[in-house]
Amino acid sequence: MTPAKASDVTYEVLDFDQLDGWADDDHAAALEVFLKTCRDMDDVDWRALCRFAEANPDAREFFELFFRPVLINDGKEALFTGYFEPELDGDRYRSVRYRYPVYKMPNEALESNPWLTRREILETGVMEGRGLEIAWVDDPVELFFLQIQGSGRIRLPDGERLRVGYRGSNGHPYRSIGVELVRRGIYDAHQVSAEVIKNWVRRNPEAGRELLYHNESYVFFREVSKVPSDEGPLGAMNRSVTAMRSIAVDPVYVKLGAPVWIEKDGKKPMRRLMIAQDTGSAIKGAQRADVFFGTGDAAGQAAGRLRDPGRMVVLMPIQRAYALLPESAL
Repeated sequence: MTPAKASDVTYEVLDFDQLDGWADDDHAAALEVFLKTCRDMDDVDWRALCRFAEANPDAREFFELFFRPVLINDGKEALFTGYFEPELDGDRYRSVRYRYPVYKMPNEALESNPWLTRREILETGVMEGRGLEIAWVDDPVELFFLQIQGSGRIRLPDGERLRVGYRGSNGHPYRSIGVELVRRGIYDAHQVSAEVIKNWVRRNPEAGRELLYHNESYVFFREVSKVPSDEGPLGAMNRSVTAMRSIAVDPVYVKLGAPVWIEKDGKKPMRRLMIAQDTGSAIKGAQRADVFFGTGDAAGQAAGRLRDPGRMVVLMPIQRAYALLPESAL
């Protein structure tokens, strides 16, 4: 998906009383998450706001005093999905049970963009015998979804948890296998979830392997076990993300580190101030967000069910917010 032309993107500055549920949120929780990454923002305005935030202000007053809500529209409907940090069973050494490798990024993939496809990486033997394996896991389907999530934990036989994070990819665009199942008429769109896809691939091993190859993108990892076990995985800002307060966004439209007000509709509406601290290959558009649900199976099930409409509003420093408006709107 290509970004909208700059001339097609519109900006509308709102008042805080136009944000549904704003007064009822836990602004202090959002401010705590904002502080995790605001020090890393490479902009004078944002760093000044970060210094104010570090002085322990009243959280709601801080956001209302120094920010303005900006609705950014690129002509595409809003879509909220979820992601999580999966846990897989594996080992540092190959065995009969653990035989599917979690790879480091080879130099060729760094130097060539795009590099080989998923099929070529897994079927030509180009990765073998080079010491690129971080670990081995017991389930190729879970490994595929680890790549989609971009980070995870591997439970080793001795009880240790090995943590891996996104290092890079082969440069091919992400292609949704859920969308492909719908295109083939196997499922209707409302039926597709991560668990449905996993079960179909396992029931149809040959066709399932070919389905996974439909997504030519392949993700490589790095070990990040120094991240404390009680904190979330590293996001795009190289800081731990926080369950139900961090989102992945498209940085073409939303600055990483910015607060974002979420009005997610659907069966379980969500009205909450999030912080844009991550990105994703499938997260494209001004009204596109991926909500981080946490670690483990329960988080995965909740994240996999999320596919809802709504709207997202970016909180921007006041001067920057009004600078986005055309002169006729001032």
